[in-house]
Amino acid sequence: MKKAKIYKPNKTATQSGLGKIDKWVLEFKTKDPTKNPLMGWESSSDTYTELKLEFTTKELAITYAKKNKIDFEIIEPKQRKVMKKSYADNFLN
Repeated sequence: MKKAKIYKPNKTATQSGLGKIDKWVLEFKTKDPTKNPLMGWESSSDTYTELKLEFTTKELAITYAKKNKIDFEIIEPKQRKVMKKSYADNFLN
């Protein structure tokens, strides 16, 4: 049985805005990671690990996984703390 994880990707360190992080991703887990003897990279004969499916909602990803009999794990996104700070606060302490 195929195993996958469903998660909402984090923004990269170079992104300042919140655009393009509203998608949910279904990514398959590798079954047998091996080390490539020539280059030392991690490789696998399992081609499902190269596949990442994007969905607009978490429910669509779950429905797809259940329909195709994929064992899945859901990783909920962490909530972001927004601290309002004024520029003047830099000079008050």
